[in-house]
This record gives sequence, structure tokens and C-alpha cells, in this order.
Amino acid sequence: MNSITVADLRNRFADVSTAIRHGEKLLITMRGVPFATLAPLGKPVKAKLEWPDRSAWRARIFPKAATMDSGILDYDRGET
Repeated sequence: MNSITVADLRNRFADVSTAIRHGEKLLITMRGVPFATLAPLGKPVKAKLEWPDRSAWRARIFPKAATMDSGILDYDRGET
């Protein structure tokens, strides 16, 4: 378990909260004396971002719309 001072907690809270979010436990000290611990409440957050399935959403919202041809998408991307 890593330790951090109250001043570091106050001045670098964004870094500290990221470490806690990724599963790290921290010991907080005040004037060299430990007085509290910070730990995550649940499982660590996954680092990988999962994008929603837009094609399923589009089909659900616009059921009668024509489906996109992959050739059209390739053309729009400039991959023809």
C-alpha cells in the first residue's frame, strides 16, 4: 500500500483518484502519522473503452430505413 500526504492529496487529487479508480489502496498521512486509508469501493474500472453498436441502434430507431451498403461507407471514407 502506497502512502500519500494530506498536501499531496489536496494538490494532486486528479492523479490520486485515477490511481484509486484503477484499484490502488492509499494510506494518508498527516505530519508523518498515518490516519486514514483510501480504497476503491468496487472492482477496478476497465481501461478499454467499448463503443456502442450504432448499427443495432439505427435499426431499432429507424426500422424501415434502407441499410447502409459497405460500398457506400468505403466511398465516403475515400477507400475506393
